[in-house]
Amino acid sequence: MGSNLSDREKNLSDGRDSIQHIGSLLTVSSIYQTEAWGHREQPDFLNQVVQIDFKKSPRELLGNILTIETKMGRVRTEKWGPRLIDIDILFWEDLIINEPDLTIPHPQLHLRRFTLLPLVEIAPALIHPVLHKSCTQLLVECPDGSAVNRYASTR
Repeated sequence: MGSNLSDREKNLSDGRDSIQHIGSLLTVSSIYQTEAWGHREQPDFLNQVVQIDFKKSPRELLGNILTIETKMGRVRTEKWGPRLIDIDILFWEDLIINEPDLTIPHPQLHLRRFTLLPLVEIAPALIHPVLHKSCTQLLVECPDGSAVNRYASTR
């Protein structure tokens, strides 16, 4: 999850609360403050990775995520632009899906420190089913030099 508009910390908290209504939160990483990726001329993001237990299909999870984002006020206007909330599916066990609107594992996961750092915190040995490398190894090899720092909560 990520947010760089309004009360970023509250947005992540609201995102977690909403996810708990569709599945069980199993593990939650620390929150990290990160430079924007892709389109860099925007406020820093707060990012966090969560592991959930979801009993339905990946497509149903995607539908639920899109509903959560919409209810929280996300409006999609610009790719990699500012947003109240962004929730992505990074992995689904060792499943590989390549469809126009759903790709698992996330296709840019291995290129993004802001995703890999919190992911390594909660699942360092998890193996990427396409790249056949652990999340730790992906972080070591990640070409992204963006600043990603553990966030000190203001609450």
